[in-house]
Amino acid sequence: MRKTAFILGSGLLLLVAFWNSVTWHLQRFWGASGHFWQAEWERLLSTFEGKEWILFIIAATQVPSLCFWGLNGLLLVVDTTGKPNFIARYRIQVGKNEPVDPVKLRQSIRTVLFNQFMISLPIVVFLYLLLKLWGDPCRRELPTFHWFLLELAIFTLIEEVMFYYSHRLLHHPAFYKKIHKKHHEWTAPIGVISLYAHPVEHVVSNMLPVIVGPIVMGSHLSSITMWFSLALVVTSISHCGYHLPFLPSPEFHDYHHLKFNQCYGVLGVLDHLHGTDTLFKQTKAYERHILLLGFTPLSESIPDPPKME
Repeated sequence: MRKTAFILGSGLLLLVAFWNSVTWHLQRFWGASGHFWQAEWERLLSTFEGKEWILFIIAATQVPSLCFWGLNGLLLVVDTTGKPNFIARYRIQVGKNEPVDPVKLRQSIRTVLFNQFMISLPIVVFLYLLLKLWGDPCRRELPTFHWFLLELAIFTLIEEVMFYYSHRLLHHPAFYKKIHKKHHEWTAPIGVISLYAHPVEHVVSNMLPVIVGPIVMGSHLSSITMWFSLALVVTSISHCGYHLPFLPSPEFHDYHHLKFNQCYGVLGVLDHLHGTDTLFKQTKAYERHILLLGFTPLSESIPDPPKME
């Protein structure tokens, strides 16, 4: 028992020391470049003086969209051509989307663009008006590094809770066929279909879990822009269909698209608490659900068992 406590205690101390070291170095970088970013922000405010709402809309919609389409543009090259092979070889569901159905893809992209411009854009305008009620999201002073880290932790927690329960609700028979089934047309997902959803689902399960955090925290536009961009990149990776080196594992959500009734959350915490990942934990996909730190595809190092004939 003492030996176990010593090992756990030592590990915890090392983790805390490592985390403090990382945050210290990041804080130094943030502080050293703080004057630069503050000056640039003030220049932007001067440019949009009296029209801060335009600055808010551009930063909160167009910057995240550039991140989304920049990443998914690269992934779509692989999805539609199967090249370059050094990326295609990391495909999770081998034999699926090789190449992707062009008709199905075009239809999905039209839906994604509709959701972004006809639904997300008005919601961001509403978000600006709401934030203005008790503060100014475009205030002159930028948030500190540690405050942004705190915001990021709260945003992530709120998203996990809201996405998990709204997602499970959409799997209820009363809602699945009319609303959520659209998203599940892709049993082998690709990055761009992360926003391929019924308009109701896009509001309830895609937008609300992400915007509630900034509303609760009364966040600055800089925090909102970084959070929205990060959320879109993470959901694109979760849907991309490739378990790439040095990127978060998409195995968890990929398995959800494959089986429908497992792995509803983002982080997996609530799935563990509610037992909605029990089948997933019995699979090779669960063993592959790690950060890949080498270049050998996990489908090769941890292959699925041979199918019974």
